Amino acid sequence: MSNNYRAGIMGLGFIGGADQVSGDALDQLVEDLDGTHLVALDGHDQVDLAAGSSRDQGRRDRFAAQTNANVYADWREMLEKESLDIVSVATYAPVHAEMTIGAVEAGARVVYCEKPIATTAADARKMLAACEAHDALLVINHNRRFNPNGHELRDRIAKGDIGDLTSINLAWPTGRLSGVGTHVIDAVHMHVGRQIEAVTGTLDFAGKPDCRGEEFADYGAWGMMRMEGGLIVTVDAPDYSRSPFYIAINGTKARAITDGDNVTIDDWAGGTESFPPVSDGKSSMDRAVAGMVEWLDDGTPFSYDPHDAINVAEAISGFHVSHHRGGVWVDLPLDDEGANHFVNCA
Repeated sequence: MSNNYRAGIMGLGFIGGADQVSGDALDQLVEDLDGTHLVALDGHDQVDLAAGSSRDQGRRDRFAAQTNANVYADWREMLEKESLDIVSVATYAPVHAEMTIGAVEAGARVVYCEKPIATTAADARKMLAACEAHDALLVINHNRRFNPNGHELRDRIAKGDIGDLTSINLAWPTGRLSGVGTHVIDAVHMHVGRQIEAVTGTLDFAGKPDCRGEEFADYGAWGMMRMEGGLIVTVDAPDYSRSPFYIAINGTKARAITDGDNVTIDDWAGGTESFPPVSDGKSSMDRAVAGMVEWLDDGTPFSYDPHDAINVAEAISGFHVSHHRGGVWVDLPLDDEGANHFVNCA
């Protein structure tokens, strides 16, 4: 059964409202993004983009000019006046929990939330608990979860094409463990299908300026994660790294390397296989919205278990906890003190 669904967006900036004025402040282009909430929701023929909220008048005006949607300065007023099936939370992380819980309490069936999910693991848990209590779907915008090549690599690993996994190495050049690292760590989670059981980490306080402004700080890090089965993942992501982004998954038969879009499998016997980026005109966010609609239509299982997102959030919080406890291994799930440790990634 196919229905039409009303959607609203909280936060009408760069990725929420496809707002290039906001992108200019970050020195980034909307066209370089792997989708935006506005375009992904408005582009689905079963979704009516009905409303948007932002504290910024300019963003509201530009959003209204691009859509037929109602605009609000206060997200609470939007929830009160609009009956919404899908709510995108595209604001800064400290308010994700409050907005997500408010949306499902107002009747939203799906919350599509930007990363990082929250600034504490405790808030991330509350978000998922609220969604489960209201039979709502929580989706975190870890876009590699919806990349066809990522799915192909996941399936090849599951079939044993890499062999028994021996280690995983992660590196990226931007620091920002919470803002960028959350994508990378979640991608590993998806590729190998294992939970993270413990982390040890050291934060990098080099002080690289945050593109969002002086009031923001999201540190780089070095460390290790231990996944189910004792699989060790190394993390090399200091603030001023020059290393390109890559995920290297090492096994007894081969090594798989991906930068997110491209995948190469190097067989230890000497063969090489590559998967080029998929060019079908769809963004990862388009695919995510399509999955949400299918879930709303007939309960088709969604491809991303939100419990995985909570495990990733706990791992990132665990890096901060480990650093402040002298680099010790920190078991997951976090204890109450660790779960309430603030991750400074506003």
